[in-house]
Amino acid sequence: VRLVESGGGSVQPGGFLRLSCAASGFTFSNYPMTWYRQAPGKGRELVAAITSDGGLRNYADSVKGRFTISRDNAKNTVYLQMNNLKPEDTAVYFCRLVRLSVNYWGQGTQVTVSS
Repeated sequence: VRLVESGGGSVQPGGFLRLSCAASGFTFSNYPMTWYRQAPGKGRELVAAITSDGGLRNYADSVKGRFTISRDNAKNTVYLQMNNLKPEDTAVYFCRLVRLSVNYWGQGTQVTVSS
């Protein structure tokens, strides 16, 4: 199993970014996927989740209405569109897979929101 995040960067408040998580080594279309983030000095928190077919999505209250999770099962990729970014969104963002009771994480991608 391999998960590789990309798309992070530095933006000003109100800006946007689109994160990608490219997956390999398993049947991607069979599994729900999640995005987490970890801010400096804080624990890892769930940001968004999507079912295997993309039909159901859930979001943390702090990002509802601003972030959108999606997936392309043909490309084995899950996305996180982040709009109207705020300084408190600054964190390392990770995608996560739970497969056969084992947690898999990518290496993360840094998002910095600052003026």
